[in-house]
Amino acid sequence: MNLSKAQQQAIHAARCVGKILRQNLMLPKRADAMTQHDIKLELDVRCQNLIRRSLHAAFPEISFLGEEGVPEDTQGEFRWVVDPIDGTVNYAYGLPHACVSIALQQKVQPLGSKSRRDPAVYPDGYKTLLGIIHDPFRDELWTAALDKPAQLNGKTIHVSKRGKLADSIVTMGLSKTPEHLQATLPVLSRVARRVRKVRILGAAALDLAYVATGRFDGFMEQGIRLWDIAAGALIVENAGGTLFREKIPGDHAYRLIASNGLLQNELRALGKKSRFNLD
Repeated sequence: MNLSKAQQQAIHAARCVGKILRQNLMLPKRADAMTQHDIKLELDVRCQNLIRRSLHAAFPEISFLGEEGVPEDTQGEFRWVVDPIDGTVNYAYGLPHACVSIALQQKVQPLGSKSRRDPAVYPDGYKTLLGIIHDPFRDELWTAALDKPAQLNGKTIHVSKRGKLADSIVTMGLSKTPEHLQATLPVLSRVARRVRKVRILGAAALDLAYVATGRFDGFMEQGIRLWDIAAGALIVENAGGTLFREKIPGDHAYRLIASNGLLQNELRALGKKSRFNLD
């Protein structure tokens, strides 16, 4: 696998979609589905199809796992993991806080294997090799490749050095289901009392990118999907941060705590009393 070529192709696809997002931000948008806490746009599907075609043209042998679903095998040796618009509700309301997230993963362990498990390997045996997050509204592009420093617009980035919760800004996601919301609210209450500020911005991939850049000191969400975190998790780790990831019920569903490393134990402690136990 030529990782340099794969990264360049992913960047190209992300920038193409980013151009579409900028052009359509203030235009009327068609919703394919709406729930109490989520919106699915026709543009989500259109952008995912554009990304898929672009990546498939260069790497036809690599399978594809996207938020909007595709009718193909997602268990090949390599797979792309894509969220074409992370922060869709923001975007649907004309808020310029959304991004494109693309990760490349390789299967390195059999499904369910627990022998010598690398903590960077997901429960289905995949490990992230590349992560790309593109914010087209601020023209920011985060990149990370396995064992290489994370970068923002070509410059190396690092997590913050704040070691006290009282000095920190922690971002949280409220998730989309009543169960996850019920699990989140007690944690939100505890965290808000301990930190300088809590922010809820509605785009998990950007939350992780901001942790990697030192803008936020930590990120927590009770129920999140693989395509929201695959790229961002690698970017955080390669910027010197740490992650706690727990599989929860649901396809590719996780509970996640990411931080600058200095706050990880305290953030985990604040989350212990929530409905999904961390330990």
